[in-house]
Amino acid sequence: MRATCSRKCLAELLGRLGQVQAQGQPRCPSQLSPARSMTRGRSVNERSKKKRVNDLEVVIERCKVVSKVLAVVDALKMEEEHVTPLKRLEILRPQLGLAKPHKVAHFVHSSPQLFEVCRDSRGVMWAGLSPQAEALVEEEARLLQEHSPTAAEYVTRLLMMSVQRRLPVDKIAHFRRDMGLPHDFRARWVHLFPELFRLVTLEDGDYLELVSWNPNWAVTEHEKNMAALAGNADANSNATTPGELSLPFQMKFPPDFKSYYKFRGKAHHYVKTGNTEQFQKTTYLSPYAEAKGLTPGSHEFDKRAVAVMHEILSFTLEKRLVTDHLTHFRREFVMPQKLMRLLLKHYGIFYVSERGKRLSVFLTEAYDGTELIKKAPLVRWREKVLRLTGYRGKNKNIGKVHESSDSEHCLFGMMVRWMMVTSMMVRWMMLGWVFLVRNMLRWF
Repeated sequence: MRATCSRKCLAELLGRLGQVQAQGQPRCPSQLSPARSMTRGRSVNERSKKKRVNDLEVVIERCKVVSKVLAVVDALKMEEEHVTPLKRLEILRPQLGLAKPHKVAHFVHSSPQLFEVCRDSRGVMWAGLSPQAEALVEEEARLLQEHSPTAAEYVTRLLMMSVQRRLPVDKIAHFRRDMGLPHDFRARWVHLFPELFRLVTLEDGDYLELVSWNPNWAVTEHEKNMAALAGNADANSNATTPGELSLPFQMKFPPDFKSYYKFRGKAHHYVKTGNTEQFQKTTYLSPYAEAKGLTPGSHEFDKRAVAVMHEILSFTLEKRLVTDHLTHFRREFVMPQKLMRLLLKHYGIFYVSERGKRLSVFLTEAYDGTELIKKAPLVRWREKVLRLTGYRGKNKNIGKVHESSDSEHCLFGMMVRWMMVTSMMVRWMMLGWVFLVRNMLRWF
């Protein structure tokens, strides 16, 4: 009954509308263009398609693959003898970004040089680390131990840049893998350098607090680089109380970069020459100086924020960070609320990759194409992991990782091949024995 009434009412309304249009009375704008679509604002991703740096997008794809593989490796390391039922790894599906019908089992099977899969007598599938992966785990532990003093320096310098000279441990933990901090960062590592920092417990959680100020560490990496270009190799020798700086930042653009794009017949500039020159000449406070009296939104405030982000990215192994990790420190480092807008504004100093659910920011001066100019030992270790990985992600465009020509790396490659062949031979021998025993049991 209600449906019949609704149809009658709708028919009457349509009839009246037809009479109004036939009489030539004015219509509303929506009636003038019935095919008119709704106005939709362009997303950040759409606005930056024309200034995308393909080389750094390839780096992002590599990082995604390595992070997924290391998530499985870390899960297996927590298990006894580094072996676990394959079904138990299904809890990693969200972390690996695998949509149905893809399973973690398929992901593990795609990298036989890192993971081994076997079936027990009850038919349960088990997954474990291969001999190559076991060797890589031991090598990572050694490299983390060697990198520990450098990581302690960088953590101390983060505390020196903060307003209250202390940072929440939970927030520093976001940088664990990016800065090369060990796996036991919370439980053991924070207590290894009592002369630099200490762990304090406040009402809202655990904090890492600065113990002593080192004036030699209050010199930014940017100052050191500029001093090296000027011929002064030891910038720390002139270390003084941090104050005002007037250094320009290096800007790096892709070869096919155009400073403008056209939209709806108008030219829109990515980087305005006049604004860039004014910004480069602006005097700003050092990230290690007390940020007092700065007006948010001013040129001095913005350039100091750029300097802080430049310094934090310089501390990371790959000169890259997830933007979420930077925004967590806006209050501690006195940075603007709209940090993403500032990163996109200074295109050339930073590059923001907008692929995936989480955005990443690069320090452009640290890269030559798809390769880091200076590679830490832990970065080379991750490249080894990538070379042994069969999984290539959705885009499968991660390029080729350049192998090192060092004799040590060549020897490691020969050992990996020998261990892989030996492992395969042992596996086939075990399968042969199982097949033989089953046949003998059938006869008896």
